[in-house]
Amino acid sequence: MNTKDIDYYLNLNWTLIQGEDFDFDGNPYHYIEIKEIPSFLFCAKTSEKALAGYKPQLKWTLQVMLERGIHITEPGEDDNEPDWERLCP
Repeated sequence: MNTKDIDYYLNLNWTLIQGEDFDFDGNPYHYIEIKEIPSFLFCAKTSEKALAGYKPQLKWTLQVMLERGIHITEPGEDDNEPDWERLCP
């Protein structure tokens, strides 16, 4: 039985990747990605709105992953990422 529920996952210290880009019309927007969930992306007009608004989308994403039995990589979990610093000196 999995005791990790949606509240458990929502309270993890996710690795947020914040950035800025431009839409097709050249207007800037801000985005948040989560390193541990490569499919996650949330966009807003300002970085403040992005930070304030990404959690509901994260909740929906996690809920779908839980319902479908998709493994949720937790922050700090070994993701078997190659050591690029060592491989490409």
